[in-house]
Amino acid sequence: MASQVPSASRTAGQPAVAGVVVLAAGQGTRMRSSTPKVLHTLGGRSMLGHVLAAAAPLSAGTTAVVVGAGREQVEAHLAEIAPGALAVVQEQQLGSGHAAEVALAAVPDLDGSVLVVNGDAPLLTARTLAALVAAHDAAGSVFTVLTAEVEDPTGLGRIVRDERGAPRAIVEERDATDEQRAIREVNAGVYVANAGTLRRVLAGLGTSNAQGEQYLTDALAPLVEGGAPTAAVRADDPDDVLGCNDRRELAERRRTLNDRVLDDLMRAGVTVVDPQTTWVDVTASAEADAVLHPGTQLLGATTVAAGAVVGPDTTLADCVVEAGATVLRSHCLGSVIGPEATVGPFSYLRPGSRLARGSKVGAFVETKNAEVGEGSKVPHLSYVGDATIGRGANIGAATVFVNYDGVDKHRTTIGDHARIGSDTMLVAPVTIGDGAYTAAGSVITSDVPPGAMGVARGPQRNVAGWVRRRRPGTPAAEAAAAAERRADAPENTGAHDDDEGQQTR
Repeated sequence: MASQVPSASRTAGQPAVAGVVVLAAGQGTRMRSSTPKVLHTLGGRSMLGHVLAAAAPLSAGTTAVVVGAGREQVEAHLAEIAPGALAVVQEQQLGSGHAAEVALAAVPDLDGSVLVVNGDAPLLTARTLAALVAAHDAAGSVFTVLTAEVEDPTGLGRIVRDERGAPRAIVEERDATDEQRAIREVNAGVYVANAGTLRRVLAGLGTSNAQGEQYLTDALAPLVEGGAPTAAVRADDPDDVLGCNDRRELAERRRTLNDRVLDDLMRAGVTVVDPQTTWVDVTASAEADAVLHPGTQLLGATTVAAGAVVGPDTTLADCVVEAGATVLRSHCLGSVIGPEATVGPFSYLRPGSRLARGSKVGAFVETKNAEVGEGSKVPHLSYVGDATIGRGANIGAATVFVNYDGVDKHRTTIGDHARIGSDTMLVAPVTIGDGAYTAAGSVITSDVPPGAMGVARGPQRNVAGWVRRRRPGTPAAEAAAAAERRADAPENTGAHDDDEGQQTR
């Protein structure tokens, strides 16, 4: 399930921009994937989704996403997560400068500050972008670049500053001198610029570089030469600006993002027993005093309330776990686990499962579109599909709610304090009344009135001597014969008088 990008919300004094341009047209060949690079996911969102979420608080009036490679997939995803964004097609991928030029041409009336950002920067934060825009506004700059100081700048564009520390140029590594390659301050691929100024400078970009492309990075130098006010702002956390070009980097970004999420949770009072094996999407949440055991995954819109215990070895996707509930070694999708309810071990809750306060779904139980009432129990080895179970009911082991006739689904209703015997088949639609019972091994096809016992099984018939006749020479036949000999032997009571005149046996 794709995660919707948060709606823009801005408080007084928070910086804003007129437009956001996201460059998402690249091939991403190093990912070696049929999926466009910006659609690869981490932490519950695509890379593109993370970038859009970071930019959302800037309250841009226009958001344009430049698409190219895999455009149909990217456009479909964009329509799902950010339907207000404009997809702009770059028919030929002629470089980042050309991509930005195509985007601005698609919104000719856009005026004011524009944020330009690469679509493969999933660790960008709203805080970093807000600081960049604020610095741009404070400096009165027409072009401001976000930078970072990194340990290993290999493969990244270097920031060249003058003797006063002002940015002079951005030089791609393949075009850099040995002296420039030694610089550790790198371009983050994030810019804020005046829309009109950016249009003019992009129109004059050349392709005299190793790739023969129009680099957006080349926009800085002519502005500096022309005396226009420019700036470079260094990110506080260099991880914020990391891109993602292959599967190894994707795994590294995934780990960094997850560490951030878990750190925030632990600071807020959540116990994370083993952060190395616990994964929580950015869209999930947990309250103080919740406990997450090793091997726990909270995915999608999952919420875990105070005092709830999840794991070990549990995956929850789009679930609600209410206060004091426990979920142990289970897989749950689209379900609500009520206060003080217990799930597991080895339970499978499918979408539409709702467990009321104090209810139980136990070992090797599967539920789907089912309501389990307050204090009711489905302890083990059962399937509960399309059902409503009242309060205080007990569902015996190996019970199956037979809900599908091959064409349609049908519902079963179990009343308050009903008792379903082990190995009962409940063939829907059927109702078991309040306080009613079913006998173990029954196939219930008709309603059972309140307080009645439903019995639906054939009488037992024993065929004497069957094993001796049909399975001669087997261990079963030998055991049966020995039992028959013992039964035919005279009974030995072993009675006698002891020294004290008492009979013992």
